[in-house]
Amino acid sequence: MSILEHIEKNQWGYTTEGIPVTLFTLRNENGITVQVTNYGATLVSLYLPDKKGEMEDIILGFDTVSDYEKPTPQNPFFGATIGRHANRIKNGQFSLEGKNYTLAQNNNSNHLHGGLKGFQKQIFQATAFTTVEGPSVRFKRLSHDGEEGYPGNLRVSVTYTLTNDNELKISYTATTDKTTIINLTNHSYFNLAGEGRGNIFDHQLELFANHYTPVEETLIPTGEIKSVKNTPFDFTVPKILGEVLKDLKDSPLEGIDHNFVLNKENSKISLAVRLVEPTSGRVMKIYTTEPGIQVYTGNFVDTYGKEGKHYGKYSGIALETQHFPNSPNQKNFPSTILRPSEVYSSTTIYKFSIVN
Repeated sequence: MSILEHIEKNQWGYTTEGIPVTLFTLRNENGITVQVTNYGATLVSLYLPDKKGEMEDIILGFDTVSDYEKPTPQNPFFGATIGRHANRIKNGQFSLEGKNYTLAQNNNSNHLHGGLKGFQKQIFQATAFTTVEGPSVRFKRLSHDGEEGYPGNLRVSVTYTLTNDNELKISYTATTDKTTIINLTNHSYFNLAGEGRGNIFDHQLELFANHYTPVEETLIPTGEIKSVKNTPFDFTVPKILGEVLKDLKDSPLEGIDHNFVLNKENSKISLAVRLVEPTSGRVMKIYTTEPGIQVYTGNFVDTYGKEGKHYGKYSGIALETQHFPNSPNQKNFPSTILRPSEVYSSTTIYKFSIVN
């Protein structure tokens, strides 16, 4: 073990191919602890105090590398960095500069979360370091031209920073040598009562989004940007998730799996989400530079996680800051195109606090 001021670095195990995997543990001055791994640049654990000062891990996940290697639905992208393009692309096809590209159809007829392997099952190069804000780990990898069908050699960097202001900051950058598409996000599932401690029904969710993108039966957006008013998706005032999910239990999705259009006109960082769990008193606010956020209430989660705990339906909520699904095929959506002369940059901040 090596220690670099609030950072621990440990060998965590090996992939089925025999590649060593590293686990990094970050601690801030207030005792908050984050664990991340170079396998998929994945957020593994996040320990927060409750209003009594008791620490609990609020991230769904696994104890071993081999569990993270499992295919969906045994591992529904717990904590992973998703790329090259988060969410769905219709029929796994898009056109760019007059050329047609075909990607894996790994979600019904559509392409989901970067393909068969995506970024979530790749090994990243990792560097741990300290900043004035707090301890950090930077993960880098080169996604080669043609990987999963995407054009261009894409150099990607994902940096986790645990600040002494009780924030977890994830910063993404990327460059390409050929025009491509990119849409990166983190796919953590949160349960502010603690992972494995039941469902999220008592969580109160507020979204700073007056609109959402309706979807057809395979969850591809219709292209419409619709007001949330008079729909189950109106979280412009805080709502108790259990009450909303009760109303949606007979819907095809049995819950929420929708993209919300955030109230913003530019890429400046702004408040997107406020999530409260009243029993523990834990509060999470999410700030992002992204134009949208995919909210998934774990409608079909059914697996065994840390310490063999069963994660069933609604065990956690995924809040994926991102560009909209199927953006390459929707001209009225914010573009996910990246050109060789440009630098992709995106930041999401999770800020934690306590209410009594």
